[in-house]
Amino acid sequence: MEEEEGNFPIQEQTHKHKREKSGILGLIMSPIHWISKLCNELHWTFVMGVIAVYGISQGLSMGLSRVTMQYYMKDEQKVQPSEAQISMGVVRFPWVVKPLWGLLTDVLPLSGYRRRPYFIFAGFLGVTSMLVLSIVDGLHLVPAVLSLMAGSAGVAIADVTIDACITENSSSHPSLAGDMQSLCGLSSSIGALAGFIISGFLVHLIGSKGVFGLLAIPPALVVLVGLTIKDSPVRNFSYSRVNEKFLDAARAMWTTLKSQHVWKPCLYMFSSLALGINIHEGLFYWYTDGKGGPSFSKEIVGSIYSVGAIGSLCGVLLYQNMLKNRPYHDLLFWTQLLHCASGMLDLVLVLRLNLKFFIPDYLFVVIDEGVSHMIGRLKWMPLLVLSSKLCPPGIEGTFFALLMSIDQVGMLTSTWAGGFVLHILHVTRSEFDNLWLAVLIRNLLRLAPIFLLFLVPRTDPNLPVLPSEISKTKRDTETLATDNLEMASLLS
Repeated sequence: MEEEEGNFPIQEQTHKHKREKSGILGLIMSPIHWISKLCNELHWTFVMGVIAVYGISQGLSMGLSRVTMQYYMKDEQKVQPSEAQISMGVVRFPWVVKPLWGLLTDVLPLSGYRRRPYFIFAGFLGVTSMLVLSIVDGLHLVPAVLSLMAGSAGVAIADVTIDACITENSSSHPSLAGDMQSLCGLSSSIGALAGFIISGFLVHLIGSKGVFGLLAIPPALVVLVGLTIKDSPVRNFSYSRVNEKFLDAARAMWTTLKSQHVWKPCLYMFSSLALGINIHEGLFYWYTDGKGGPSFSKEIVGSIYSVGAIGSLCGVLLYQNMLKNRPYHDLLFWTQLLHCASGMLDLVLVLRLNLKFFIPDYLFVVIDEGVSHMIGRLKWMPLLVLSSKLCPPGIEGTFFALLMSIDQVGMLTSTWAGGFVLHILHVTRSEFDNLWLAVLIRNLLRLAPIFLLFLVPRTDPNLPVLPSEISKTKRDTETLATDNLEMASLLS
């Protein structure tokens, strides 16, 4: 009996050690188990496709191209901040017409497939445009912007194609909708982090044109996604009915948009983006100015943006682990309020008030970038989940693209409005006296979306948003992958 009692402390110590080991291993292995779970539920080619498109084609490319394009416009094209801002808006235009790409992926299969050919086309378009920017010397501003726009179109087409796959899986696996958006956000943030970390060094070592050559690699991986992703073949498709299907899809989108459950959140998403004007180019020119600004080097600028990517990643993790079950309305109220408050850090920096408290410019900018991007991601994640829940079955790709297009119009409005403000306030390549006023105007406008939150549903994010008369469909679960999938919602 005494011997058994003597063994108890040893057994308790062993169990305690196992629990500690399990806890540490559990922390390390949880992301792997999460990815494995998604692969089992959704197929590994889909998960790898999301990582390739969001993590590499968008995330890594975004990290590399943002710094590269800014220095390309500033040093190669030698344009003013307001002109650079307008040019960046033009480059983003292919994202505005995302419904066109979504409509094509939904109703026009190519070579017997609805997704694969579009991945392949997007990849080849991106490779070609990046090689033109890298190889051709003395490229004028207009063809340079057109090449950048073609590369942006390649990323947009790949994005809308993978989004179509995501919304299909959100309809068939509604409980995993938040997980899929978290996977997108994590992949994008990690890829952007890697891109930003190396961007400044690469621009310094091989120049912006050399980096454009490297940016031909991510779209090449998109081609690989198109060759491998699981995509059920479409048999006996009648191309003579394409026009009819386009019209039917347009009617289905219009029917959905007329519902107050849809147009109200859409109006909020547009307004929240359009009202927060974008003055990034003005701040970038000030960052790198040797007289009025901190005179940051290329490497420093890349490291600052990498901290922003870390902040964005923290936002995704915080949303996934603590906030994904919070009602849309409550979460958007607090994130919008914090979004406005975080913008005041830019005002402190531009007025150089940080130096009065002996805080170096670099340290203050790093804090500003990390906090702003974390809050921005927390504000964006519930909108993405809400958008995926607004898509009627059968035209998921098209309608999600339409919602993202509305967001892109908001961003484009924000970018061009920011360029207009910079121009009116006479913020140029060397004059930044009124930059603080541009920052103040932007921060005050960020408060406006709070008064539009009545447009956002107060429902649980795990519950459907669409009313039954819109979401109702005659789709048979055993014949989900038929050639009539894109029209299933119209058969009710």
